Order: sequence, then C-alpha cells, then structure tokens
Amino acid sequence: MQRKTTREIRSTPLPQQLFSNLLWAACGVNRTTGPFGGVGRTAASASNSQEIEIFVAVEEGVYLYDALDHALKPIAAGDRRAEAMTPGQPHVAATAPVHLIYVADIQWLTHTKGFQEPGLLDPDVQKSYYFVDTGMIAGNVYLFAADQGLAAWFHNCDKVGLAKTLGLRVNQRVLFAQSVGYPESTTAD
Repeated sequence: MQRKTTREIRSTPLPQQLFSNLLWAACGVNRTTGPFGGVGRTAASASNSQEIEIFVAVEEGVYLYDALDHALKPIAAGDRRAEAMTPGQPHVAATAPVHLIYVADIQWLTHTKGFQEPGLLDPDVQKSYYFVDTGMIAGNVYLFAADQGLAAWFHNCDKVGLAKTLGLRVNQRVLFAQSVGYPESTTAD
C-alpha cells in the first residue's frame, strides 16, 4: 500500500548500511544454491541468466554493483548523476543521492548456465526477457523504498551518454534508471 513513485528527492546521502541494504534488496545474493547450480538472487531472471547489471551513480562517481561479492567496483570518477536523467525532462531528481542504472548484457542471456531455451537467441524474445527482469529488480527497489520511507522513481535516461560513460561493450544495453533517496515532499503518483 505504500509503494509509490516520488520524483522530488532530496540530495541528502543515504547512510552506508541503508545504501548497502538497498543494493542487496534490488538483486543481491539471497542463497548460495539457486537454479541451475548458480546462486539465487532477490530478483528472478530468465533461466537464472542474471543479465541485468546495476551501475550506481552517486556524487563521488559511477560504480558497478557486484552482487556476488556485495561490493561496488569503480567505473567513472566524478558526479555523473545528471546523466542518469533523460535529456530535456525536468530534472527534479537529478541530485538524488543514488541513481541505479539498469544495463542488459545480452551475452548472459545467450550463454546462460540455466535452461537454454531457443527463444533466448531471438533478439525480440531477449528484449522481452530483459525488460521483465529489469522490472522485477525495479519492483524490489520500490518495495524496499516504501518499507524504509525512501522516495523512488523509475524513469528513462540518457542511454547514449551513459553507454559512453560506462564504457559498455556492443552486447550491453542501457535500459532505464531509478532514482532513490529521501522524499523532498509528499507529492507522488
């Protein structure tokens, strides 16, 4: 009942433990023995491919969330949070303390250790899977935010700019971003 989109987000940083818990809730490892011999994660994925990577833009820089080690790996220094927003849209959340950037790695779908369903080689089927899998992660973030009294907003982003900033390979696709932090006001939809 408390899950909602809130676009007005304060720039106040999240405490380290809350930030850590947010990333774990998004798609962290919740069991060592999951489907097809891999680890289990808090968010389901097609054939346990775990093709969605989360890059995290904070004031200090951009990091890749390594769920297996529950650690952040540095990608780019400096404040890149505005790049996690769509060019031309009102940037009410541009200074939110955390921007999760969802990136699909197609190679993980085509080389999954799980059930190798033929559709995973079809680009249209791949697209449907990685969009659904991103939605599952974003849903976890929304529920965590609601539970912790945080604001969250799932939105489009500067896909071209972010692909350059993140140094993505040809088989990786920037999909969406999600801004998270403390609510500025009670305006929500």
